[in-house]
Amino acid sequence: MRGLTRRWVLTGPKDRDLRPPDGVDPLICRVLAARGLTDPGKIREFCTPRLLDLPEPATLPGADRAAARLVAAVRARERIVIYGDYDVDGITATAILYRTIRCVAPDADVRTYVPHRLEEGYGLNEDAIRQIVADGANVIVTVDCGITAHGPAAIAKAGGADLIITDHHNLPDDAAGLPDAYALVHPRLPGGAYPFGELAGAGVAFSLAWRFATTWTGSERVGDVLQKTLLDLLPLAALGTIADVVPLVGPNRVIAACGLRLIRDTSIIGLRALIEASDLVGEHIDAEHVGFRLGPRLNACGRMGHAGEAVTLFTTDDPAIAAPIAEMLAKMNRDRQQTERAIVAQADEMARNAGMTDPDRRVIVLAHDDWHPGVVGIVCSRLVDRYSRPTILLQRQGDVCKGSARSIDGYSIHAGLCACADHLQSFGGHDAAAGLSLATDRLPDFIAALTAHANAHIDGEQLTPSLHIDCDASLPELQMETVRRIGALSPFGRDNPRPTLRVCEVVVMEPPRQMGGHGAHLSLRLRQDGPNGRQGIRCVWWNAGKLASDLAAGMRLDAVIEPKLNTWNGRTTVEAEIRDVLVRT
Repeated sequence: MRGLTRRWVLTGPKDRDLRPPDGVDPLICRVLAARGLTDPGKIREFCTPRLLDLPEPATLPGADRAAARLVAAVRARERIVIYGDYDVDGITATAILYRTIRCVAPDADVRTYVPHRLEEGYGLNEDAIRQIVADGANVIVTVDCGITAHGPAAIAKAGGADLIITDHHNLPDDAAGLPDAYALVHPRLPGGAYPFGELAGAGVAFSLAWRFATTWTGSERVGDVLQKTLLDLLPLAALGTIADVVPLVGPNRVIAACGLRLIRDTSIIGLRALIEASDLVGEHIDAEHVGFRLGPRLNACGRMGHAGEAVTLFTTDDPAIAAPIAEMLAKMNRDRQQTERAIVAQADEMARNAGMTDPDRRVIVLAHDDWHPGVVGIVCSRLVDRYSRPTILLQRQGDVCKGSARSIDGYSIHAGLCACADHLQSFGGHDAAAGLSLATDRLPDFIAALTAHANAHIDGEQLTPSLHIDCDASLPELQMETVRRIGALSPFGRDNPRPTLRVCEVVVMEPPRQMGGHGAHLSLRLRQDGPNGRQGIRCVWWNAGKLASDLAAGMRLDAVIEPKLNTWNGRTTVEAEIRDVLVRT
């Protein structure tokens, strides 16, 4: 089925007569059944995430050995260096381990290192490890990176430093196997007993911090100070988990939900400063605030400057240091937004002029001398959303082009790059995203080869984005309490998106009204006639202003909506965001 803008995929269930467990709203039951949750115990566990549901940290592969070595290092006053990453997940993971160690030993010789995104790139840098060892590190702990770092591991070992790798990225599948490190901490290590393999880097770091605490005290029950520290660190783990777009189910859901509950009352000075600089003081902070307000400010630090500043933000206890950094991050994010808008406009025009948005071209590949390498990945995502095509944007640096790739569901950009490897100098990534570099004079041949591969593997249907629908609903079902319970399924994110409902045979009550700058959005009222009378709802349809002429009062529609509560001037009402409509004839 196809609406005005998207292909509709009803994931189910079609049975409106499912028997909900006691106390569970029938509509909530249908939504959860569509997501594979039908067992009453699993439903209750999902609806009420508790810290008690987190797996024991001792079951995380490598955590026991890593925690014991860190405890020994702290007690022997050895130098510990935490090697992080420049995104939100890496920044928060670094701060989690740093603050845990400093909690038990305020004078511990623990330091942090975060590579420069543009100068060093992602992961363990051999030169950096060489310098860290030369500077006297006894133990190096990686967070959010390192699981394929054979060279740096060998350098650390040769220099006499014990390397502890904590990571969550894909394990190596080549013959070289895993790096030769003192300890490997990863939820998916072969032979491990950990029940969940999709932790973020911050989740792995939090579990290791927890195991460090129990190892330090020699008891599963840690003291009050350590317990408070771990609870203080949960909001940081939540930030990393949500921002890294890992599945928000299982332990990730527990970390995100419990961390967000605690974030407003955080005692971490830098987090409070970031919340204030993001204009979120007093707000009920949710996953959307992390995704659109807090996370982008932290990521902007790595994109437009050096992520070490963001690590300092979360490790300092001095408000005089934290406040200026938080304001600097806000400015960097504004600069990033301005740069992003300029590149989006330029890349959009270039793609259309080159015919890359035509039906017979199913991939966009563009290069420019002046594009900011820290921003091209975001712009790729914007063009993927706009044109439903894999997109590669490259910065020309003389004889070399370097950049990022993003893809659509159903097409592996990594497979596409593998098929064109003869034209590339280097590349790496996964199905949805990748990084690459190639000689500038190979660019035309690469574009031709990748276009041929994409055209052969992407069918016409995939050029229209899909819209997954949880289940059918009626407007009378969307009462205040039911919509409040829908909101309680948060935090929303990957594998737990905001519930999307199809309401059939609704009527447009009045002419749609354009709103926002340049009439970019639509406001309209829908009603549904039923045996118990009529039910109406106010809706907003973001970025659909150009569709105003396609809709008129009296039209009958099927609509896909996301119901929400809206509070204005102290009055709360049920409203909805429209995702797409199908005009009935």
